[in-house]
Amino acid sequence: MIDVVVIGAGIVGASVARELTKFDLDVLVVERASDVCEGATKANSAIVHSGFDAKPGTLKAKYNVLGNKLYDKVEEELNIKLIRNGSLNLCFDDSNRKEVIDDLYQQGIDNGVEGMRIIGREEIVEMEPNIQDNVVAALYCPTAGIIDSFEVNIAFAENAAHNGAKFKFDTTVKGFNKLEDGSWIVKTDRGDIQTRAVVNCAGIHSDELNNLVSENKLKITARRGEYYLLDKKEKDFVRHTIFQPPTKAGKGVLIAPTVSDNIIIGPNAHEVDKDDTTTSRAGLEEVALKVGFSVKNAPMRSTITTFSGLRATSDNGDFTIGEAADAPLFFNCVGIESPGLTSAPAIAVDLADEIAGKLEATVNPDFDPIRPRPIVFMELNDEEKDELIKKDPTYGHMVCRCEFITEGEIIAAMNREPVAKNLDGIKRRTRAGSGRCQAGFCMTRQIELLQKEHLVSPFSISKFGKKSTLLVSNNKDGFGEA
Repeated sequence: MIDVVVIGAGIVGASVARELTKFDLDVLVVERASDVCEGATKANSAIVHSGFDAKPGTLKAKYNVLGNKLYDKVEEELNIKLIRNGSLNLCFDDSNRKEVIDDLYQQGIDNGVEGMRIIGREEIVEMEPNIQDNVVAALYCPTAGIIDSFEVNIAFAENAAHNGAKFKFDTTVKGFNKLEDGSWIVKTDRGDIQTRAVVNCAGIHSDELNNLVSENKLKITARRGEYYLLDKKEKDFVRHTIFQPPTKAGKGVLIAPTVSDNIIIGPNAHEVDKDDTTTSRAGLEEVALKVGFSVKNAPMRSTITTFSGLRATSDNGDFTIGEAADAPLFFNCVGIESPGLTSAPAIAVDLADEIAGKLEATVNPDFDPIRPRPIVFMELNDEEKDELIKKDPTYGHMVCRCEFITEGEIIAAMNREPVAKNLDGIKRRTRAGSGRCQAGFCMTRQIELLQKEHLVSPFSISKFGKKSTLLVSNNKDGFGEA
């Protein structure tokens, strides 16, 4: 029997799994996709929010502020890249300054956000020269930051695996049975799993799992947001995360730098069917129009890709976290939309402590909090590069010329648990294929490396698992030739 089954390998599921390995517990993460970071975590703004936006007294407010502070520890232990670039929440009209700036400032004070101040136009222009002419004031929050959401999710998962957590991918949960001894049977399309406790971190489908076991019915609406990603040549267009006045649908269209030197613009917010991550011409035109309210001459012609992500919006407007009242040892993480990425480390600490207490688990004396930073070839100086290539010549073979990713980095990503098994897995771990040509140059080489390293047929290699294989036949076979 497994001690704890965590359903979902996004940022919350992976961080909860890692926290649980601090105790003497057998932990299994079950994920319907083929890899970690395949849901909301892979397609969002990658912002560490300061915490002024959430309504005081809510779980969103509590965990946003706690999570923001914990990211310094996450950076230290998991060797992720965190930049405290600060955020500006803009006010365009003095007539609504109280609602847009003053009230948010007081809300931030009530939530415990530190270092905020209201600044005028002159200082804003000094900080952001491309700001629009009608911006009159802004709420400046220096504790806001940016991260790579891929990197953080993967780092949590890798450290969880290092400390004994297991991962079971391509596995969809179908139902649950409660046994007389108090344990659970988790019914999946790949067999049943018996466990003492269940943690529901299933994102936009988390309400469905809760509703299978609890009379306290929850409802999640999928809210899609569409984004632009701009080329690195525009990296200095903005330096801070620039927000527009928030609405009931969210924080509005933002423009921000990324830790990889791109610029991200988005999202809009539209309710859609669950799992609908398409982009639309109308939606992208909406985003392009709205970013123009914040900045002048946004360089949209430098777009290298567009994408969309889904937010799990709960009908109660807040996170639902903890043991279901009428389903003992079934723990929920439901409605984890923004600021979920920021909140995840803090949610994980509290939830793991609650679960460990219920299971009377003892502390794991062998827990290792450190996840060494993988070798990033372009972060090395020339001398270090030469030494590395002497030790391992694969680091001298450039695969992705847009992002300067070497064969050695890709091979390493295919050998760290949980391993990269497809092109998106490589992309999220190394950034190969993330640049200007969007894998147009390096895709074939990545396929060759996956084939060689995992000893599989090239026809089985996919972009993201499931039905996303890339090759269908040999060239001559495809033309009907012998």
